[in-house]
Amino acid sequence: MSMEFHLFLPQLRMTVDEIVERAQAAETAGFTGIAFMDHLAPPAAEGRPMFDAMATAAWVAARTARLTVGHLVLCDAFRHPAVLAREVVTLDKASGGRFELGIGSGSVPAELTRFGVEVEGRRVDRLGETLEVLKLLWSGEPVDYDGRFHHLRGAQQLPVPTRPIPVLIGGAGPRTMDLVARHADWWNLPGTDAGRLGELRSSAGTARPSLQTIVGYVGDESSREEAMTTAKRRFGWAASGPAFAVGTGPELVEHFSALGGDGIERVYAWFTDFAPVDTIAAFGAVVIGRV
Repeated sequence: MSMEFHLFLPQLRMTVDEIVERAQAAETAGFTGIAFMDHLAPPAAEGRPMFDAMATAAWVAARTARLTVGHLVLCDAFRHPAVLAREVVTLDKASGGRFELGIGSGSVPAELTRFGVEVEGRRVDRLGETLEVLKLLWSGEPVDYDGRFHHLRGAQQLPVPTRPIPVLIGGAGPRTMDLVARHADWWNLPGTDAGRLGELRSSAGTARPSLQTIVGYVGDESSREEAMTTAKRRFGWAASGPAFAVGTGPELVEHFSALGGDGIERVYAWFTDFAPVDTIAAFGAVVIGRV
């Protein structure tokens, strides 16, 4: 089975036009999809401008023809499930079935406090309810639901999706893994837990594993030191292990082939140089076709 490559492209440090340019380059280069982040302020870069997750996905979906568009991952607590359900169906219809729902309980709890998002300290419980409500609303039938966080009475939404919406859940905690097994088509293993794939794999049920990987593409040996320095400066917290790869095309082929051998079926490539078009094109030509 060949590995899927998705471009992870946080929607900051670039204009909307530059985001679209990179998405179109990824489509041409052979990437299967693209994913954006979801925060109220960019982590560790709170003073920098950032674009909205869902609006960016819609804009990119409208300007591409093949890419699966999604997020790594949406924060459940930011949206009522009825709002999210409607947004997802709209993007599903508008993109011709190319939207995928990546969702999690929120990776930056302090962000919720800063912006006054209340979840009573039970983020995973709320995510579980949201996943149940989404599936009920996507049926097109009237919904009654009573949970701790969500209460619906005769709630109905139309149209229904073009197909069962693929769901990706990110995380590695025991309660999150239970949700993965019950609801997910894809499971994104956090890079900090990449070494635990063998330990956690059985807990994911039938969900297919993915891994976000920091990638420093070395075009030739003269640029290796610069690429490594940039990678360590920006991603020093992850500068080792399966979720960190700096190398030439053949070295990256070897790295990702090994991940595929370990059972990873999708990689979210997060380029250390902000993914200029030349890097995307070179990675596609040298790496994607050979893994």
